Amino acid sequence: MKFQRLRMQGFKSFCDPTDLILEPGLTGVVGPNGCGKSNLMEAMRWVMGESSYKAMRATGMEDVIFSGSTKRPGRNSAEVTLVLDNSDRTAPTLLNDADVLEISRRIERDHGSVYRVNGKEVRARDVQLLFADASTGAHSPALVRQGQIGELIAAKPVKRRALLEEAAGISGLYSRRHEAELRLKGAENNLERVDDIIAQVETQLDTLKRQARLAVRYRNISGDIRKAEATLFHVRWVMARLAEKETEASQGQMVKKLADAHHQNQKSAKILEEAERAQQPLRDQDVAAGAVVQRLTILREQLETEIRRASGEQLDLENRQKQIANDAARETQLIEEGTQVLLTYGKEKSELQSQHDNQASAIEKARVSLTSAEEILGAAQKRAQETTESLAQLRAKRAHAQRLLEDSDARATRLTQQIDDVNSEAQNVRTELGQDQVIVQHQHALSEAKSASLAAENASERAEESVRVSQGKLDAARPALTELQNQLNRLESEAETLARVLNVGDNELWPAIVDRLKVKTGYEIALGAALGDDLEASFDSGAPIYWAEPGTSENDPALPTGITPLSAFVSGAKELKRGLDQVGLVKDVQNGHDLMVALKPGQRLITTQGDLWRWDGLVIKADAPSPAAQRLSQRNRLADLDGEISALQKSVAEKKSNLDALTLSLSTAQADLRAHQASWREAQHAISDAQERLDIAQKAVGDLVTRQSALEEAKIRLASSLVEAKEIHADAQKALNECEPEADAVERQLDIQRQVNIARDTCDTARMKLANRENESRMRSSRITQLEGEMQGWQRRCDEAKSQLQTLTTRSEKISDRL
Repeated sequence: MKFQRLRMQGFKSFCDPTDLILEPGLTGVVGPNGCGKSNLMEAMRWVMGESSYKAMRATGMEDVIFSGSTKRPGRNSAEVTLVLDNSDRTAPTLLNDADVLEISRRIERDHGSVYRVNGKEVRARDVQLLFADASTGAHSPALVRQGQIGELIAAKPVKRRALLEEAAGISGLYSRRHEAELRLKGAENNLERVDDIIAQVETQLDTLKRQARLAVRYRNISGDIRKAEATLFHVRWVMARLAEKETEASQGQMVKKLADAHHQNQKSAKILEEAERAQQPLRDQDVAAGAVVQRLTILREQLETEIRRASGEQLDLENRQKQIANDAARETQLIEEGTQVLLTYGKEKSELQSQHDNQASAIEKARVSLTSAEEILGAAQKRAQETTESLAQLRAKRAHAQRLLEDSDARATRLTQQIDDVNSEAQNVRTELGQDQVIVQHQHALSEAKSASLAAENASERAEESVRVSQGKLDAARPALTELQNQLNRLESEAETLARVLNVGDNELWPAIVDRLKVKTGYEIALGAALGDDLEASFDSGAPIYWAEPGTSENDPALPTGITPLSAFVSGAKELKRGLDQVGLVKDVQNGHDLMVALKPGQRLITTQGDLWRWDGLVIKADAPSPAAQRLSQRNRLADLDGEISALQKSVAEKKSNLDALTLSLSTAQADLRAHQASWREAQHAISDAQERLDIAQKAVGDLVTRQSALEEAKIRLASSLVEAKEIHADAQKALNECEPEADAVERQLDIQRQVNIARDTCDTARMKLANRENESRMRSSRITQLEGEMQGWQRRCDEAKSQLQTLTTRSEKISDRL
């Protein structure tokens, strides 16, 4: 079997359906860490029947399902399918009916795994045995994991045995033997369980027998109890009837007493009614007196409440009178204080207003002085800025000229050195370009490698054709051999079964005479019906029951005319000759009925179907064949089977020899194909190496040509740059000589800066004086506004105090009136 394709969907990192095509030859998977290379091998092991989640690098078998990412939701199931090429028909018998096998394993969350082969659900054990027979599997050494080579080198011989057994192709047999041992162990356990069950059933049977005896006793005792209960119920019924009669007599007496008591009760009720009528006026008088007392009590409580309220109100009015007097004194004092504050604020406001009027002329004079100082400062700053700009331009011009002078000197030196380097490198490139024989050598080697590859490819194609032809012949021969082998197995099994049934071994003490008989095919039933169990007797005189040779007699009666004796179809036993001569064979049932009256004592008629008519009137129908007839039929079938088995064994041997020759031819062709393919791969490697060396050489030459052109262009560019650098140096030297001395410009700038500082100080003094004047004016205005607000507030308080004083006076008069 060959692996063709591995398909994964929802398995670990493979969310979408992904196919890995396994072409003939070597298939490699490369990629960075974490891209899923190990998941491919784990998927292959998983579909082969891996049952350990730890081998899958997971905490549970459901962890192999794609769990989702930031952009993809998780899956609820995972499925891996492995496609195998079974064209060589090496799969187990139950799965060997197709050229292509698709083994799939699907797992769903909370549902476990399901295995299928070509869509048919199978056991995990079936899949494991399938791969074990092919010397592979989830735990096969053929699947080399990381670190396994080192483990194999350091392993003990016992551990290496598994690898050698798989290489020998017998690991599948161990798996099957283990499974057979498990089944045998299960059968033994089942037999032991059956023995236990039998013992348990016997125990239960004894228990049931004992319970049955108890049930019979219970039934008998229950009958006696029912009879006793019936007698007891009858006695109780008789006693109840007697008690009923006595109770009826007592009931009459009680009814009479009840009537007397009822009459006496009516008399008592009349007396009670008259007493209640006399009591009613007294009750009315009591109710009226209670109502008067209740009204007087309520009136007294109301008067007491009113007295308490009047006393409290008087006390409250006196307190309020005192509070009003206190409030009036406070309001009077507030009016006096307000009048005094208003006089003080009015005086301060008049003084501030007079000062504020005189301050306006001083502010105007300070503003004029500030304007004049600012104009002088602006003119001085303008002259200072012009001087600074002039000095900066002078310095920048001198610095630029100096920098150009230095840069041009350095650039000229650098360009001269670069021109020398370019000339030297150009000479080296011209020397290397003169050596072009290397490319010719590489081209010759590439041509030879292509020729070798073409020859190897042609040889491989011829070898592949030979392999296909041999494989076709082998595939055509194998079904015929399988069919013959199956036929031979069936016949041998049938013969073995018949031999066991007939039990014709040499060790039997008294062999039956039927084992010596040779009966013509089709007459076995007739012979069995004629002799029956007598055929089981032995021919050995030492046996308790045996057939002796009676000889012949002239007095033996002849069969009816036209009837053939059964002895004409039976041979091998002289002891039966005389008896079989008296058994005639008729055509059908009607013929037997007609000829039965003509039979002599001891004679019988028989049909090939087994119908029998005896001389004394006994008739046996054909639907009751005897065991002897079946035994004869089985012996004839066993003899036929021996001939068929011999012929089939000869045909099977010839087919196997032919198949071995075809297998050897196929192996030779496959070996030639592998050799030619190896030669072709070596030639391809040689082509790749030669082409790579040629490409490297050609690239090197191209790089040299490109480098030479670049060097020529660089020489021209560097020469032009050198001329330009010299021109810049001359211009910079000229500009530097034309610049004004820097000391004069600096002295002029310092003089103007001193004038600016003097003007700035004058301006700051005038600005500060103006700010002080304006600040004092604002403070006076703010204080005047504040005084006006406070005066209005005090005036409002005085008015409110006067109004409150008048209100308090009015309230005091009202309280005095109430008191």
